[in-house]
Amino acid sequence: MIDLEKFYPAKRRRLSALLGLALDGSRLDGVLLRRTNGSLQLMQSFSVTLSLDPLTADPELVAREIRNHLDAAGIKEHHCAVCLPLKWALSVHSDLPDLPETDVASFLAIEAERGFPCDVGTLRLATSRSARRAAQIGLPANQLAALENILRRAKLKPVSFSLGIAALQPPEDASSDGVLALAIGETQLDLQVTAGGGVVALRTLEGAFDRDGGQPALDADLVARELRITLGQLPAEARAALRRVRLFGPRDLARQLADALKSRLESLDLPVEQVAAYSADDFGLQAPSDAPVSRAFSLAARQLARREAAFEFLPPQVTVWQQLAARYSSGRWRMIGAASAAVVVLIGGPFLVQQIQLMTLRARWDGMSAKVAQLENVQRQIRQYRPWFDSNFRSLRVLRQLSESFPEDGSVTAKNVEIRDQRVVTCSGVARDNAALLRTLGQLRGAKSVSDVKVSQIRGKKAMQFVFDFRWQEGGRNENP
Repeated sequence: MIDLEKFYPAKRRRLSALLGLALDGSRLDGVLLRRTNGSLQLMQSFSVTLSLDPLTADPELVAREIRNHLDAAGIKEHHCAVCLPLKWALSVHSDLPDLPETDVASFLAIEAERGFPCDVGTLRLATSRSARRAAQIGLPANQLAALENILRRAKLKPVSFSLGIAALQPPEDASSDGVLALAIGETQLDLQVTAGGGVVALRTLEGAFDRDGGQPALDADLVARELRITLGQLPAEARAALRRVRLFGPRDLARQLADALKSRLESLDLPVEQVAAYSADDFGLQAPSDAPVSRAFSLAARQLARREAAFEFLPPQVTVWQQLAARYSSGRWRMIGAASAAVVVLIGGPFLVQQIQLMTLRARWDGMSAKVAQLENVQRQIRQYRPWFDSNFRSLRVLRQLSESFPEDGSVTAKNVEIRDQRVVTCSGVARDNAALLRTLGQLRGAKSVSDVKVSQIRGKKAMQFVFDFRWQEGGRNENP
């Protein structure tokens, strides 16, 4: 036995849009709802007949058929809430004795073992409790697993599996106290009796449809007889608490059945009303005025309104970590796990810190990479279009130093000055005598930025022709003594 109420967290993932589906025999109804600013918007709706049975046909083919119907309706939403057929469900109703609250769960487990006609380990259970009575509803786990597999193959992510009649008439709502609800399906009627905040009766009425004329019609006498049988099986306090009968379903059929039951239930003092529209208090959200009352709409709207389903049968999503924790929860394994975790932390801690730093640096780089690329492009253009001349005026300083080294009486004159790479300077000219040339060279060697002064050529004695070179070092030190 799997009691899903123990697994589900108090808060589900908050969604702004949800696809509601209702599976009823071969019919699949769907609505796409969106929540915006405290109101619900009906985006799309569809109703189709499935050619394949989800419980017996190949799951891949059923999933493909459902996906094709969704694509044809233009629905792209993946999260869905599904109303399950009530005829899949088994129920056990038990009177609650005076027991401490801690013993109620054990009592209900024993009642489930005694009441269900199959092994409770093959069922997924959900419970509804009223003041003195509890209803345990079980659905075959293999059918739910098959349906979940089909939906995932159809690229859908179910967030809820519940009963459509409970979504239409939520047992926990105060307005549901003393209500007998009937929901018209494809081939049967779903019946639910709620009192004292819980379900006190839940069953399916088969054979209520008469199809002799081609158009479906409800057998009001059969329905009234089944209602009397159900009411007769209720405890006296539950029967006395009933105040009204509410009908859900297609408008024409619901109106036909409501008119027929009013006279047949007159002796029971139970007024019959047809539910044709949602009220403002149904979900706590403003529903569209033209929204049809349906199982799919009700369940999806309750999910978007952050209201839990009365019966939840979606299998819990158990993570690998939870499975390992449950398997190795003994004292010895806990010690081994703690030691292993400590080793992993000691070894992997530095790597984790490194990865965090790398992620931080990558995030910073991602934030500045666009500006860096822009600046690099600007620098590339500057290098391409910058002036050809040297903005430091180095050549002029070389010439100034050279001219200051020459004597003012004109005994040494320069005819040609060549500056290569703005560092190597070659000077050729004419000197009156050797002494004047030596004085000029001495002046150059004494300059701070001049080094490696060398005479490469001297010709003649009186009008001496010379060629010398030196190296210019900006801000440098004279290397010649």
